[in-house]
Amino acid sequence: MKEQNIESLWSHIYWLATLAGQGSYTAAAERLNVSKAAMSQRIAELERIAGVSLVQRTTRSVRLTEAGQRLVDETQSSFEHIAQSFDQVKDMAETPRGLVRITAPVAFARQQLVPQLPAFFKDFPEVRIELDMSDRLRSLGKEGFDLAVRHAASPPETHVAWPLCKTETLLVATPGYLRRAGEVKEPADLRNHNCLHYPRANESAAWTFEARNSRATDALVTVQVSGCLAANNSESLRDAALSGLGIALLPDFTAQSHIRSGKLVGVLPKWRSVRAFAEHLYLIRPYSPHVPRTVAVLVKHLRQRFAGGFSRMSSST
Repeated sequence: MKEQNIESLWSHIYWLATLAGQGSYTAAAERLNVSKAAMSQRIAELERIAGVSLVQRTTRSVRLTEAGQRLVDETQSSFEHIAQSFDQVKDMAETPRGLVRITAPVAFARQQLVPQLPAFFKDFPEVRIELDMSDRLRSLGKEGFDLAVRHAASPPETHVAWPLCKTETLLVATPGYLRRAGEVKEPADLRNHNCLHYPRANESAAWTFEARNSRATDALVTVQVSGCLAANNSESLRDAALSGLGIALLPDFTAQSHIRSGKLVGVLPKWRSVRAFAEHLYLIRPYSPHVPRTVAVLVKHLRQRFAGGFSRMSSST
């Protein structure tokens, strides 16, 4: 059989690297926007030409053999360099164009991010955005995202980060619920209430507070709470609170419009929630020496739109 030119195998090797990053044929095919059958056929062809097994297949996932991993490791930096070079070439165009893949928490994306996009598309009609709405922390590098919105006390050092805005955690309930279930004067009173909480892995349901007039760490008060509903989405908790089901701890962007309308009221106004949601939102992306122009213009737009915080934005959108 005639030896195949290595140039014709570059895409095969790139697909192998994508498979390694995604961990399954299905996920890799989705990432490359091809069929699973095409993905499998391309890898099998690469193995046949190489004369060695490159992938170990199991019923649930795949992993590379020693040979496959060595091939990916030796070529990864070259593919990254090619991608960066192409981004730089695209940036030479007068008008920014291309796809930006961004992931953001569901509630924030629906209520705050999406309403800011029409103005962006008006200014940059040749930029396309693929928005992943998920409360699960995505691996930006492995899943191919250009940008993410993250709650964080401080951004990861391995990423480029831009501060977006401050955010606050609010304890809320309907006036009707509080009339029926009783007033909450101190954090300890929450033990007698139906508390709708956001579950976190390997952590008990507990809310921590500090008096607003104190910053001393020994002034923290932690209360074990319980309730009929736990959900890892702040919109679901907000809607449950709006129905009069109980007291919810929510990020401000989820609750503020309903507080202004009077449907929800603040609980324990003399206390501030800590350790529930981080106090800042950041835009982050995997570190690279070059930030594509499409990403840069989107970051600039969002930072300008969120500069005044959620209270200003909610009153103007």
